[in-house]
Amino acid sequence: MKKNSIDEQYPYIAQYVDTHGWIEVGQQYHSGFIVALDEGGTVWEGKGNYQTLNEAFRALEKALAKWFKENE
Repeated sequence: MKKNSIDEQYPYIAQYVDTHGWIEVGQQYHSGFIVALDEGGTVWEGKGNYQTLNEAFRALEKALAKWFKENE
């Protein structure tokens, strides 16, 4: 079964945005393509390029799953 919503596909991203901070998506000079931020600064920064936006979101989801386990 295919998951329909972003919240279902990426529960850790949804939880992070709802409770801790925000994400930024886009190519910037000397920055990763996707970044998770909070009031203290950068929580996670992806590599400079991905084959697809979905690949970038999967990497962020995996990183935030680890972050929640270490910080909650």
